[in-house]
Amino acid sequence: MDIILAGYNLDYETIRGMEEAHPELTSLTPETVSAAYARISRSPKPVNELRTIARTEVEKARQSNNNIVFEMGHSSIAEHAVFNIDVIGVSRLLVEEIEKFRLCSYTEKSQRYVLLSDDFIIPEEIRAAGMAERFAQLVQKQNAFYHELYDKLRPHVFTKHPDLATDPRNQAMLEGWAKEDARYILSMATQTQLGMTINARNLELVMRRMAAHPLAEANEYGRKLYDVVKPIAPSLIRYTEKTDYNARTGEDLRNRLADFLDSLPEAGDTAPPAAVTLVHTTPNADDRVLAAFIHAATRRPVSHSIKTAAALTPDRKAEIFRTAFRHMQGHDMAPRELECVNLTYDLIVSASCFAQLKRHRMATILCQSYNPGLGVTIPESIREVGMTATFQDMIGRTEDFYNELQAAAPTAADYALTNAHRKRVLMKINARELYHIARLRADRHAQWDIRNLAKEMLAQARTVMPLTLLLATGKDDFATRRAEIYQD
Repeated sequence: MDIILAGYNLDYETIRGMEEAHPELTSLTPETVSAAYARISRSPKPVNELRTIARTEVEKARQSNNNIVFEMGHSSIAEHAVFNIDVIGVSRLLVEEIEKFRLCSYTEKSQRYVLLSDDFIIPEEIRAAGMAERFAQLVQKQNAFYHELYDKLRPHVFTKHPDLATDPRNQAMLEGWAKEDARYILSMATQTQLGMTINARNLELVMRRMAAHPLAEANEYGRKLYDVVKPIAPSLIRYTEKTDYNARTGEDLRNRLADFLDSLPEAGDTAPPAAVTLVHTTPNADDRVLAAFIHAATRRPVSHSIKTAAALTPDRKAEIFRTAFRHMQGHDMAPRELECVNLTYDLIVSASCFAQLKRHRMATILCQSYNPGLGVTIPESIREVGMTATFQDMIGRTEDFYNELQAAAPTAADYALTNAHRKRVLMKINARELYHIARLRADRHAQWDIRNLAKEMLAQARTVMPLTLLLATGKDDFATRRAEIYQD
């Protein structure tokens, strides 16, 4: 066995320095790795020799990539070319679109840990509507109130937690709690930045989707991605223009559904909407997971495993689950068999909460636009410092301007809304992913908004699959829960 390092990421400034010092080098492109790996299936040569050939024949490597990726349709070859990209000066609203793409990695500037300045974008749509000055005035008032809130919340947090405040090492954490609650009044136009790692196949998809997006900021983002990547990997970036599929399908669906739904009465339920509603799960979920355990441990077909699982007594079922989880520790992933059962939730979340929820990209997350009719999320700390009325007044001003934008620049209206505003999210996950969410988000160190959401998601799920979720809990509670189950 030979394990050979084929390459690794370098900061682009380092690469550019090498190019300037050695202009004869033409192989400083990830395309050569893609081309070499593309030839593995049809060449008897060792892969390290294929990489040597690709490095010395860059133009041939590019031709090979074009043929294999675009003519033959083997798009996975483009996944071997990986880019690290700095994304600076984008709005929080655009970040929701950027981070929709599953097979990428993102690290974003946190409004929990960084005290924000007053940077924000003014969308082109709002400029075109002649409302840029009024929009800027609104956002500046929101930002001024953010700083006012932080000035009140910081001493309140330290006073509320005197046991923690006595230790200087806790200062950053306590200040973070004040920042994360003050941010609920910040707009979705607030500028942020992130680091992104993405392969060429997904990069091309991002560009195509952004070209079709209704927001001008998204269009600009896609164009600038193209500008920085195309010169480096021209053989892997081709289909970047918007398509009717991406540009028109959403609008066509809305119009067609309007034809059908306008004649139907609205739902008659007038009760306040629940933040978490478990609307569907795999029937007999514990039995289905149990069948997957049986299937993995034996040579029985799936159909037989399902019948066997259903026929076992409750005690036997519980014992098998305890056996499956017995050696699990807090850092271990739940068994893959848990992916055989799904849960679908109807969630109502604040923008602040969604900023964290969207990071769970292996889930299916489908969102409506933000809806002031769903109310706002007001942190309890803001009530405690007596700022609720002022907060609500700022929300009222925000929504008044939002309503004007809905008429003048409807696609950009959400920029004016705050982190406190809410939207509906349809989220489908499997039980294994719910374990991951519980570990991170039901933990006491998690931000309170998403912690409350995760705990309620978990509580409702336990009613239908208690054995499957035997050890689903936050990291802080894992050892205690495990000790309760395994008292031997």
